[in-house]
Amino acid sequence: MLIIPGFLISLVTFPGVVVHEFAHERLCARYDVPVAEVCYFRLGNPAGYVLHEEPDRYRDAFAVSVAPFLVNTLIALALFGVLALLWGKPDASGFHVDRFGIAGYALLWLGASVAMHAFPSTGDAKNIWARTKSEWREHPVVLLALPAVLVIYLANLLSIFWLDAIYALGLLLVALLSVGMLH
Repeated sequence: MLIIPGFLISLVTFPGVVVHEFAHERLCARYDVPVAEVCYFRLGNPAGYVLHEEPDRYRDAFAVSVAPFLVNTLIALALFGVLALLWGKPDASGFHVDRFGIAGYALLWLGASVAMHAFPSTGDAKNIWARTKSEWREHPVVLLALPAVLVIYLANLLSIFWLDAIYALGLLLVALLSVGMLH
C-alpha cells in the first residue's frame, strides 16, 4: 500500500478542498447560519474549514454537514463529462489519451481533485451525531441520519485504502458511461 502524507495529497488536490469548503459555506448562507471564519485551503490539518454557529433546525445542520458530498460529486461529474466529450469515442484501437491535450489533463486533474474531497469529514459526522443524540427523543425521525453518520466515518477510515481516489475513478466511469464511451 502506498502511503503519501495527507498534506501532500491536499496540496495536489487543493481544488477539491476549496469546493468542499465552499459547499459548506454556501449552505450556511442558504440557511442563514452565521459563519465566523472560512479557510478554503491551507497546508495543515484540516486542509480547510468553515467555522459556523449551530443551525437552528436539524435538517439545516444535516444539509450543511453533507453539502460537500452533493456539490463535489455534481461538479466532478460535470468536469468528467466535459472530459469525456472532449476525449471522443474510442476507435478500433482503443482510447487515445493524447487526443485531448492539456485541457483534457486539466479536466481530469480538476475532476479527480474535486471528487476526492466529496466525502464529509469526521468533524461533519460528529456534528450530525451530536445533534442526533440531543434530539432523537423529541424527534425520532432524526435517527434516519445514523446510516449517513456511519457511512461518513467508514469513508474517512477507508481513505487510508484510497477510497476517495476509487470514488473519483468511479465518477469518471459514470461520466464515460453517460456519454456513451463505455458499453
